[in-house]
Amino acid sequence: MRKLVYTLLTTAMVALVGCVTINVYFPEAAAQKAADRFIGTVIDQGNAPAKEAKPTPPQEPGQPSAMLLDLLVPAAHAADNPDIRVQTPATEAIRGRMQARFQNILQGLLDSGAVGFTNDGLVAVHDAGKIPLSQRAQATAAVADENSDRNALYREIARANGHPEWEPRIRATFAKGWIERAHAGWYYQDASGAWKRK
Repeated sequence: MRKLVYTLLTTAMVALVGCVTINVYFPEAAAQKAADRFIGTVIDQGNAPAKEAKPTPPQEPGQPSAMLLDLLVPAAHAADNPDIRVQTPATEAIRGRMQARFQNILQGLLDSGAVGFTNDGLVAVHDAGKIPLSQRAQATAAVADENSDRNALYREIARANGHPEWEPRIRATFAKGWIERAHAGWYYQDASGAWKRK
């Protein structure tokens, strides 16, 4: 009898695990919060709101089936508390370069209207005529370096979260965030690619 019960329980557990479908969706709200924090530290030079501590959910007694499922399929619980990892050694190095570049040259280019935010999460020259001829090479290099770091940032965040396929979604989330955080008078591209002034 014990062998029969053991066999039935084992079969039921295998069937349960086999039937569990884990829907790995892109955590849009968590990504937007993470993007806002990162962008704030670049544009506002570290004056962005501090990261909030996540409260630990209370343990509910009498939930052995949920605990068993968490043991068997740990990722199933992740859907309840979506989060996105942004801080890695690579992203911190990128953040440092972006902060220095923003403070030294990019903010002036954005303030003058020479450069603006693109709708794909990058920066581009909006009006080269607003850049003195003697500074155009430096401005062009700054834009290229910034775009290289932004592309690396989006790729690294996707990789750090174990979902390289999320890179386009992360890029879109950051693109929206850069535009939302733009200061008055800065230029940005709308969805159609037309330049607008904030």
